Amino acid sequence: MWDAETVAAFSPREGRLPPPNNALDLLARHPALARAFMRYNAYTLNRSSLPDTVRELAVLRIAWRRRCRYEWAQHVVIAREAGVTEAEIEEVRSGAPTLLNRVVDELDERADLTDETYRKIAAELGDDRRLMDLVFTVGTYGLLAMVFNSFRLPLDEGMSDEGFDAAFGAET
Repeated sequence: MWDAETVAAFSPREGRLPPPNNALDLLARHPALARAFMRYNAYTLNRSSLPDTVRELAVLRIAWRRRCRYEWAQHVVIAREAGVTEAEIEEVRSGAPTLLNRVVDELDERADLTDETYRKIAAELGDDRRLMDLVFTVGTYGLLAMVFNSFRLPLDEGMSDEGFDAAFGAET
């Protein structure tokens, strides 16, 4: 299915080749870019200092705000596996006034945090590295949402839209 250059692009130095999916098939169209991005994103997804639940809630919020059906559907599953509750997923969906929703919303709207939000999230995370990882996570998955939406990336076979179509419609 993929040529040797593409397989090399998706092969992490220390791990196994990820299972094929529509997102990887899209990236496979540009192996050099895929190689660089996959190495970078391996950190964001697997080695970041953020707790998995915080990372996934941030990813879900930016996916929801950017109306990215593919990213939302993929990461609802990952979020549940990481221990995110259905109530927390609903808080993301509804835009509940949680600190993490506020952080993601401000970063998406302003490319910045207000002083008050910065103080609160810095105190909660307790570490500049975690805050940097959070900002990079929101930025990275905001970029991926832009890519997936622009290329009209369909859901993988058998993947549920996880309530996305009911909120935004199937054409989003």
